[in-house]
Amino acid sequence: MSTIGKVIRCRAAILWKPGVQFSIEEVEVAPPKAKEVRIKIVATGLCGTEMKMLENETSHYHYPIIMGHEAAGIVESVGEGVSTVKTGDKVITLFLPQCGECASCLNPGDNLCIQIKQSKSSLMSDGTSRFTCKGKPVYHFANTSTFSEYTVIKEISVAKIDAVAPLEKVCLVSCGFSTGYGAAINTAKVTPGSTCAVFGLGGVGLSVIIGCKAAGAARIIGVDINKDKFEKAKEVGATECINPQDFKKPIQEVLFDMTGAGVDFCFEVIGNPETVEAALASCNESHGVCVIVGLLAGVQLNISGWLFLSGRSLKGTVFGGWKSKESASKLVSDYMAKKFNLDPLITHTLNLDKINEAVEFMKTGKCIRCILLP
Repeated sequence: MSTIGKVIRCRAAILWKPGVQFSIEEVEVAPPKAKEVRIKIVATGLCGTEMKMLENETSHYHYPIIMGHEAAGIVESVGEGVSTVKTGDKVITLFLPQCGECASCLNPGDNLCIQIKQSKSSLMSDGTSRFTCKGKPVYHFANTSTFSEYTVIKEISVAKIDAVAPLEKVCLVSCGFSTGYGAAINTAKVTPGSTCAVFGLGGVGLSVIIGCKAAGAARIIGVDINKDKFEKAKEVGATECINPQDFKKPIQEVLFDMTGAGVDFCFEVIGNPETVEAALASCNESHGVCVIVGLLAGVQLNISGWLFLSGRSLKGTVFGGWKSKESASKLVSDYMAKKFNLDPLITHTLNLDKINEAVEFMKTGKCIRCILLP
């Protein structure tokens, strides 16, 4: 029986308030309104962004909320005026929209669509939610809300992909892989023969390494306090890995000793203010580029001005600099053409109702990426 135009009852992982575990509940998902798409989620990743939110008991988001933003699925139905996808299409969800009309979208070198600000309200464009649970509205998250069997997303936050793409793999293109890979390719613009250092060897950090290797870097140094991650880092392209705890010197001095003059490109993929300063100080004094990839929301950086005096630069990145809607489908096609491998990034796969177990796996440091199957 067709569900088009009807309310769908399904399961979702709801966070009722900050600092608690997810609760699996039955929710009602309303049909999509104009320029909206209702999607059956097939696979969704547990990203570091959610992990940071779970640890932050003073989150600015509204509750109850359905989190999740890294996912792939199949279009169930579309609202009035939707033209880029149709029922049955395989799609990637996009926390970073691409409206194609704002100044950022029209600038070839910019990807921060102004419509991303809409996500801060945790509601759809008309100021309402498409989710209800126990008679109460449930807030949206990051334009996506993928920890649900079904979700409703604006058309500008959905990208159609290859019909034969394995959704349980390419869902990583929705956030983690694209962010790390693009940080190397687009934001830092890693050059052939260069030396790179990557601080933080989680899923995004490994994606940075894949990007550095693709760009032709000659030396890629992985940096992490968890040695269990070194083997995986070398598998995807790191030439060597070091643990800062093994040295008496600050890690920036260690990297200077290893390279002679500092690294050409450095990536902070943790979201720690102290690590950012160390990463910047690890860069070559005259031309080194440091990219902050880790989430640094709500924190202040305290960095010596001397680090910039001779020419170092510090940059941020969102979604790896990719224009989301047009780039996601191309990245999936590149994966299908075997230009890169996503398999090493996925270490665990669980059903959605095991999401709290997935959170615990992530906390242990033994999990790179856990894919949840609704």
